[in-house]
Amino acid sequence: MWAIKVPIPDNPLGHTLVHVLDTDRGPVLVDTGWDDPASWDTLTAGLGTLGIAVADVHGVVITHHHPDHHGLSGQVREASGAWIAMHAADTEVVVRTRAAEPGVWFDYMSEKLAAAGAPEEHVAPLRAARTSGRLRTLPGLHAAVPDREIVPAELLPLAGRRLRAIWTPGHTPGHVCLHLEEAHPANLPGNGRLFSGDHLLPGISPHIGLYEAPDEHGVTRVTDPLGDYLDSLERIDRLDPAEVLPAHQHAFTDAPARVRELLAHHEERLAGLWALLAEPLTPWGLAERMEWNRPWERIPYGSRNIAVSEAEAHLRRLVKQGRAEAVPGSDPVTYRAL
Repeated sequence: MWAIKVPIPDNPLGHTLVHVLDTDRGPVLVDTGWDDPASWDTLTAGLGTLGIAVADVHGVVITHHHPDHHGLSGQVREASGAWIAMHAADTEVVVRTRAAEPGVWFDYMSEKLAAAGAPEEHVAPLRAARTSGRLRTLPGLHAAVPDREIVPAELLPLAGRRLRAIWTPGHTPGHVCLHLEEAHPANLPGNGRLFSGDHLLPGISPHIGLYEAPDEHGVTRVTDPLGDYLDSLERIDRLDPAEVLPAHQHAFTDAPARVRELLAHHEERLAGLWALLAEPLTPWGLAERMEWNRPWERIPYGSRNIAVSEAEAHLRRLVKQGRAEAVPGSDPVTYRAL
């Protein structure tokens, strides 16, 4: 098993760790990296140093549908004939995105941000992009449709290896971790190795925002991504892998300790947001007051959209816990602590 650092263009994360797992039928990739010429060149060169041609790749297992993980899957399949496997919930996202007219995303985001209390000067660029025709530049619009389904709790059909899917929704609805149920090569204590995707990272907490979208009838399914994520963390805690192989940063041990840190982080964050809601706030207003890695005025435009989504995910959790509620009749909707 090896890892290749595939760059993510213009992103502070720097790279995606694409893992290469040898099987009796040929190499299998866990994730593929961003769809970009430099990323493709890095992936193919990295495989070459291992004596592997892209044409040799037997299969691709995707932890989740985001472009820095699934972006190059189509090119790998075209070059090799490899199968692509993904959890059904994320495959649904890929299929829905491919089928939708690109402007639908801009309309949806404009409406969501306005309803969250975003000022008109923030929403206006989305509407301008919608009318200007600059729609085909969004990543992930034409992502490859997987041809195999990852079924939670089942072993993937990899000849000579035992790789079991662990469904860990939260970062996306169909995120999976992959448990390699084999003795650790260095005999580290614990249960095998875990490909954790973005679910469990050694130094950062993954983005937990809203992952629903309107269906063909315009109906939006309301979800609880943060609740999903916290439940998924506890699932990995019980698994107790000897080593975690994430898709970003670096490999690490003591997964239970990292799980405890993340559970404490989110409980602390929820408590801080509950205190902020002593004053009724919109999701946008709450995001402005939340603690980020830089002051709000220095957060880039696109990252503010992500921040508001994360604020809403935490608000939903507080509402579900009975610690906050929407203020009746408020427009845009505001929330207050209970």
